[in-house]
Amino acid sequence: MSEIPIHIRHCILYEFQLGNNGTTAARNICAALGEGAVADRTYRDWFKRFREGDMSLEDRPKSGRPLESDIERLKVLIEDNPRLTTRELSAMLGCNQSTIDRHLHEMGKVNKLETWVPHQLTSDNIQQRITICNSLLSKRNRHRFLQQIVTGDEKWVLYVNHTRKHQWINSEDLPEPEPKNGFHPKTLMLSIWWDCEGIIYWKLLPPNTMIDSKLYWQQLQNLKIALQANRPERRKIRLLHDNARPHVSKVTRQKLEELEWEVLPIHHIHQTWHHLTIICFDRSTIIWSKTLR
Repeated sequence: MSEIPIHIRHCILYEFQLGNNGTTAARNICAALGEGAVADRTYRDWFKRFREGDMSLEDRPKSGRPLESDIERLKVLIEDNPRLTTRELSAMLGCNQSTIDRHLHEMGKVNKLETWVPHQLTSDNIQQRITICNSLLSKRNRHRFLQQIVTGDEKWVLYVNHTRKHQWINSEDLPEPEPKNGFHPKTLMLSIWWDCEGIIYWKLLPPNTMIDSKLYWQQLQNLKIALQANRPERRKIRLLHDNARPHVSKVTRQKLEELEWEVLPIHHIHQTWHHLTIICFDRSTIIWSKTLR
């Protein structure tokens, strides 16, 4: 409660002395000082304190050793085991979780989820990754290498994607409800290709349609037409796709030879996971990129 400005504490005490309940007090204060001026937890804590007969607006003295004297121990604990939760750290150091969280942020720590690796990589797997990375790094200085990369993938997408969003409404009104997605929402397969300038070609497949070599071959032909229409100046194409069965079949390889497209090397799909991300560059150009792990 030490972070609550003193004038808001006076307002909470004033509302309490008027006999208003906590909800009414918070509504009155927010109406006068602005939305969010006082949180639910704040007025509940202060009303509880006033009901106990403590009308002081000063912070109560805190028991126990302050965390400031234990910062070094916190650093040691995190460095020794970065998987410790704030709950576990608070139990070890004898302080609340919010204090632990604040000090971790002050130390520049952020909470990130570790990456799953499906299988332990063998020496051959590691060497293959090194070889592929060195090969790609040796090409990056070539003229317009990154601009020549075209990448694509398939992704199941929701036919109807309900999302919850904040709504600007009057303080006394309730927001319009948004229905939840069903347990088995309708999905469609999206095939999409893009480069550093944006999306080149995409196609939503009919329901119950799966990608096979023949369909992928047709999509590559459509991609070629889209490239001629949308990237007429492009002479060299470097294709980046994973090694799913339709992508590496004999039919597909023959088609790629006919198109004279270079296929960039990639890690085996069963050795690593991949996902799609959006990257925003300094020029505010948003592109799709394949992130490999």
